[in-house]
Amino acid sequence: MNATLLEQPGLSLEDIDVQAERVQAILSQVRSTMLSPTSRKEAPRFTASQLAELSGLGRNRFDARIKKGDLPVGTLSPSGARREFSLAEARQWVRATRSGDMRPPLATACTLCIGNFKGGVSKTTTAATLAQGLTLAGHRVLLVDCDPQGSLTTLFGILPDSEVAPEDTLLPLFNGDQDDVGYAIRPTYWDGIDLIAAAPVLFGAEFALPARQMSDQAFEFWRVMDLALDNARDTYDFIIVDTPPSLSYVTINALMAADGIVMPLPPSALDFASSAQFWNLFSDLTGTLVRARGGSKRFAFVNVLLTKVESTDASAILVKKWLSAAYADKLLQIEIPKTAAAIASSAEFGTVYDQLKNTPSARTLKRATDAFDRLVDLIEDQAQMFWSNQTERLGSAQ
Repeated sequence: MNATLLEQPGLSLEDIDVQAERVQAILSQVRSTMLSPTSRKEAPRFTASQLAELSGLGRNRFDARIKKGDLPVGTLSPSGARREFSLAEARQWVRATRSGDMRPPLATACTLCIGNFKGGVSKTTTAATLAQGLTLAGHRVLLVDCDPQGSLTTLFGILPDSEVAPEDTLLPLFNGDQDDVGYAIRPTYWDGIDLIAAAPVLFGAEFALPARQMSDQAFEFWRVMDLALDNARDTYDFIIVDTPPSLSYVTINALMAADGIVMPLPPSALDFASSAQFWNLFSDLTGTLVRARGGSKRFAFVNVLLTKVESTDASAILVKKWLSAAYADKLLQIEIPKTAAAIASSAEFGTVYDQLKNTPSARTLKRATDAFDRLVDLIEDQAQMFWSNQTERLGSAQ
């Protein structure tokens, strides 16, 4: 090869190695100051007023329950003028005061797949924030990170590249070395949320699953996650699965394991077009793989959630009309706005609920979280219908 050609300007593979090391070093510095590990990342604390609102009690009833002493009384400030509650204490209150809204004993977890063909639509933010909101309503949630990029894992204070081993992910499940997800479940800093982490090694599932399918024609790769979640469904109220920005083998597994689908979708023409591709491919694949073998699948609900909505974006008005025509009643009337609070929390590797500890007043808190509070209420209502149908079927079978 010509020596001049070898000396031409550009980036060599060795230069790429240096760049990768540099990015990793800077990320480690950022993490040390903003992305604390699980043991140090702090969940918000709650004032008595905030907890009274979460519990659905008026302040007088709340104060009376404090005097009764059957629930955590929190911690008083040195002056005795302010009472604070940890997240775990707050959740005890909510579960006690909302006991009728919890998962019935005979029902199992409602499994949600957060999916979209395109990246940058707020899938991970939606998964994490929805999980946190559901725990504030008293529920117990398992988060499953299926994206090899590990963004959801990162939000919970865990660095995928250095703190997640292959056996901490779903890779052993997809390889056939495990048949239950219990081995990979870990607690998080947020009381009520457990996590199955992800790391780049999870890309291996995209080779393992088709290889198993080729070697065993009876193997149904799309049912691996569904079957492996059975035990977890008895433990948790909700299982929320964050998926890669593609219709991969892992994404198909997540969709086929789900009872409901939530598609975050910004109101832009390109995102709308991408969503059409998602449904077309999903339809084609299920027709080829599932229905062709006599299988079937029913979803309790499919929600299309508008995200990153800007009130000043005139073009979004037309796109919303397209979305309404295309998705009809599947398009939620809830819109997740693009707010300064959301941008600030994202910059700190968190969500708007993570910002509760920094919010000076309940009114500021409500403005920042109102849209997600409404989403939580809706998902909870849909889950109640799902649980009710479950218990009715069980009752009629006995």
